[in-house]
Amino acid sequence: MSVNFVVALALFNMASVRAGRVLLTLYAIKLGAQPATIGMLAAAFAVVPILFSQASGRWSDRFGSRWLLLFGVAGSSSGMLLPYFHPSITAIFVAGVLSGVSMTFCNVSLQNLVGVLSHAENRVKNFGNYTLAGSSAAFLGPLIAGFAIDHTGYDWTCLIVIAIAMVPMTMLVSHGSLLPRGNPEVSKEGSLWQALTTPGVWPVLITSCMGQTVGDFFQFYMPVYAHDAGLSASAIGVVLAAYSAATFVARIFLPGLIQRWGEQRVLINAFTVAAVALILVPVFQSGVLLAAVSFLIGLGMGCVAPITLMMMFTRSAAGRSGEALGLRLAADNLTRLFAPMLFGAIASAAGLAVVFWLNALMLGSGGLFARHRSARKG
Repeated sequence: MSVNFVVALALFNMASVRAGRVLLTLYAIKLGAQPATIGMLAAAFAVVPILFSQASGRWSDRFGSRWLLLFGVAGSSSGMLLPYFHPSITAIFVAGVLSGVSMTFCNVSLQNLVGVLSHAENRVKNFGNYTLAGSSAAFLGPLIAGFAIDHTGYDWTCLIVIAIAMVPMTMLVSHGSLLPRGNPEVSKEGSLWQALTTPGVWPVLITSCMGQTVGDFFQFYMPVYAHDAGLSASAIGVVLAAYSAATFVARIFLPGLIQRWGEQRVLINAFTVAAVALILVPVFQSGVLLAAVSFLIGLGMGCVAPITLMMMFTRSAAGRSGEALGLRLAADNLTRLFAPMLFGAIASAAGLAVVFWLNALMLGSGGLFARHRSARKG
């Protein structure tokens, strides 16, 4: 089985999920949701990954990925039927939870498949291609959602998102049997505590949580800020797509950057660039300028996920790579569960500008953390 098949699965599945999240966020705003409610919706996306990511990774190690992937795609796409038939905040929240099913069972399995199908000499390239697929999906998803909403309405956009999800579903039904099988004898031993105390795991988890939290915050609250600034759904889609385009560019050059500077220095520079750009967001209301700032944020944040993915896979115990990657996803989403609700409460009380600045402060702290570890190793 080629890694390219896995990358294609990731592209279509993540495009569906990304489009669905933008749709659900804007749909909630249309139905009258306030910033605090949007924060709770963001947290809803994280519930299932927190509960099942580590277990999903272990199941992937033991039983293979095909049925986990099918279950994830089916859960996410079926959830989009709820706001189509019953447009309400409740239906949107349930659809958000089901979207988390796709994140849990698809992302962990796909990431692990990339590592399993790679060798030491091409692992960086393959993980880079996987994250490029994620960037492409994050670019296409908001564009599709934004233009579909403007031209067909919210209900038909739900069906468009489902149609995109049918592509990976068809691929899995027709060729999923060729995916690597798991080893039922692997991962029976070892506890969650042992996985957490594997050397080098905690720094990766902290770095990943910071990067993913800021990335998700931007995806949820930039639409709110842009909507308040008077931008159309299409313009909001372009602003979000600029972020994703920048992550794509960053990941093209990432292998060369790592070879030249090393992982720690790349992380320091990435966090610094994104933090400065986040400070600038509340200064602008023009779609063009917000897209430019969004691009800068994407350049910084695009480096974080591939680096932490590679580090987590290479530092995992033998036969437990899926579990390690699931642990990373669970840690990311544990942060996402509480941070959006906190940010939503702060935004309601003090305004969105303060929340953007708080995220910039968090990234600055992440840069100092990476610099400290780099100095200790030096």
